[in-house]
Amino acid sequence: MTTTILHNARLIDGTGTDPVADAVVVIVDGKIGYAGPAAGAPQIDDSAEVTRVDVGGNTVTPGFFDCHVHLSLPGTKGSPIMAAMVPPSYRYFELLNRLKATVGAGVTTVRDLMGVDVGVRDAVAHGLIEGPRLLVADKMFSQTGGHADFHIPSGLDGTGLVGGTIVDTVDEARREARELLRQGVDVLKVASSGGVTSPSDDPDWLGARTEIVAALVEEAENYGGRKVAAHAIGFLGIQAAIQGGAHSIEHGYALTDELRTEMVERGQFLVPTLIETLKPDTATPQAIAKSTKWHALAHESIQASVEAGIKVAVGTDAGLVPDHGANLGELGCLVKFGGMTPMQAIVAGTRTSAELCQVDDKLGTLEEGKLADVVVVKGDPLADIDSIADNDNILLVLKEGKTVSNRGAYAL
Repeated sequence: MTTTILHNARLIDGTGTDPVADAVVVIVDGKIGYAGPAAGAPQIDDSAEVTRVDVGGNTVTPGFFDCHVHLSLPGTKGSPIMAAMVPPSYRYFELLNRLKATVGAGVTTVRDLMGVDVGVRDAVAHGLIEGPRLLVADKMFSQTGGHADFHIPSGLDGTGLVGGTIVDTVDEARREARELLRQGVDVLKVASSGGVTSPSDDPDWLGARTEIVAALVEEAENYGGRKVAAHAIGFLGIQAAIQGGAHSIEHGYALTDELRTEMVERGQFLVPTLIETLKPDTATPQAIAKSTKWHALAHESIQASVEAGIKVAVGTDAGLVPDHGANLGELGCLVKFGGMTPMQAIVAGTRTSAELCQVDDKLGTLEEGKLADVVVVKGDPLADIDSIADNDNILLVLKEGKTVSNRGAYAL
């Protein structure tokens, strides 16, 4: 049995309760044995294999989630077009630094909603490569001319390259879904509205109709209780996603009060991807033109969604506009635009996101028996939530009790 004790810590455990100023976190064989006041910490037998780490009064939090990433895309580090210029094997090697940057930012679990397959997920899970725990969708569904359709006027088709799948009927959607579910994906992704990046549509346009969303929801539920994430920016697409029963609404910029009420009643999650809206989307000329309108609406919309009581989880669209490793900038956006407190933003990125990903029984909070995904943050992020976005302030990252990043040079 191996035991690691983090002491002299400020504890934010992810539950939303007040921080503990003088706290101890005990990790036993990769799980949380105790997290709470130092005065209540259990006595540890010094004859056991124990590592004691003084974290210097810094803050200990759960590992964070990013529920909307695209590891196959380069962010500002390149152009998506370059994917067409290299063999598929080259693109897998490009993932290595992106995975490392993400987990080094304190994000120990991600949901990749188009672009990487179950092999990448399993390679991380089996320890072949380093990175955050992955939940993958692999493909994104849309109709012909929709958000996943990357046919361009020259006649070239980039749909498969970016990870799109075209379905124009309910039966086609069911068949394609079953193939992905057979492969073992964790979640299905559908575009029920147009998008900013896609060349042939607009976010105002209706994408996958309600009946297609509902069919995907049924298939996912029948194949192991899996869920559907819906890209939905404009009103019609959001309405179709909500009424079709999608588990999470991705973006949701044009939400109305009526639709917000319906989301709350249905228990659906919102993943607002605000950090994506801080810079123009330059993936295509059409995207640049569409960014201004829709990014402004995102900033105007999110506070009403928070106030309505919608369950808001953290997602960034990292790889599309934001860079991999910039993920926790989303927390500051939830405070700035959404009106959340810093504590609420941290809970959104931990417990609520774990609930969305259906792993809250083992992740998302620092409670006895849960997996020891633990982050040490310099200083007090409740006093300066934007500080958590600076990777230099992420001093230590443990994933299931094992060190994956140690900028604080702690003796582990």
